[in-house]
Amino acid sequence: MSHSAWPHPVAAITQEERLGRLSRLRERMQTHGIAATLLGPTESLRYFTGLVWHLSERLLGAVVTEDRLIYVVPGFENSRVETLPHLPGEIAVWQEEENPSALVSKLAGPSGRLALDDALPLAFYHAFAEQMGAARLVDGGPMIRALRAIKSPAEIAIIRYAMGITLDIHRKVRDTLTAGTAASDVVRFIDQQHRAAGASGGSSFCIVSFGAATSLPHGADGEQVLQAGDVVLVDTGCRIDGYHSDLTRTYMLEAGNSEFERAWTIEREGQQAVFDAARLGASCEDLDAAARSTFARHGLGPDYRLPGLPHRAGHGLGLEIHEAPYIVRGNKTPLAPGMCFSNEPMVVFPGTFGVRLEDHIYMAEDGPHWFTKPAENPYAV
Repeated sequence: MSHSAWPHPVAAITQEERLGRLSRLRERMQTHGIAATLLGPTESLRYFTGLVWHLSERLLGAVVTEDRLIYVVPGFENSRVETLPHLPGEIAVWQEEENPSALVSKLAGPSGRLALDDALPLAFYHAFAEQMGAARLVDGGPMIRALRAIKSPAEIAIIRYAMGITLDIHRKVRDTLTAGTAASDVVRFIDQQHRAAGASGGSSFCIVSFGAATSLPHGADGEQVLQAGDVVLVDTGCRIDGYHSDLTRTYMLEAGNSEFERAWTIEREGQQAVFDAARLGASCEDLDAAARSTFARHGLGPDYRLPGLPHRAGHGLGLEIHEAPYIVRGNKTPLAPGMCFSNEPMVVFPGTFGVRLEDHIYMAEDGPHWFTKPAENPYAV
């Protein structure tokens, strides 16, 4: 990508950084006795090589060996792949009547173990198992996910920039809402604003809920129209160089609803408890527990009972909007510098309203940092 084609004030991921990622992948392959790793048409392919491709029934990916990077490409797509940004490497094509599993098997060697990208569909696994035998196949997920979970300074800078764009749009939405506003108009406005800010494809997702629909964590089907006295929940994000933003704000337009104010304050307290628990070496489940114990002190829950917190307290974020590490009970993964994750321990009052405040944390050598400043009161973002 030329400098003139990159409109943002933060740097794009460089080829040098991708080469470093491949080097670390190869180190792990050697440690685990893996001859080759197949990256499918997934975000991991983008992470390691820069090549962006969408999944179809035809296998396109990259085989990483000790000293080679070989793109496996359907013959008729070769000319297109050559035009797309990607790390230099060999290209091995397969034609329509040929079996790409046989080609990958050949590239992996006659007896070497092949690690498979864990985001590959099951149909591809079965094809490889038939071709090579299941004993030679290894789940590449733990190896790949562990590398992707530790973000570089460049990745953190891009995510911070994307979060800033989305937070600014949240403020614009708050300033334009009035009774009678349709949720679909808000969704459209947010998408337009993301596009105007240079986000790839506009909004990567958008949930706009009013009133009782805010008690549904992922929103309700059908059109909604804002009524006076409604709770407003907006959850949206965008992508910059593939990296996601993801922010939720819940508020009311006018003060005076003491029930909502109390719930909002409890939610913000739970969110702060997660941040305060996010210490280097703490387990992911410790953070989830911090939110639940905070809510329990206010008579919410316990566990997943409602009124209370019906889901995990957060999720990792990067090239995927949900990725490792997950902030959930049972996840004993210790927090380490470079990890990035959401902090969103929602409180739900079924049939009445819900409150979700979602900001994200990145772990540095000195502990947790916010990507965005949390909301300050129940009537602002």
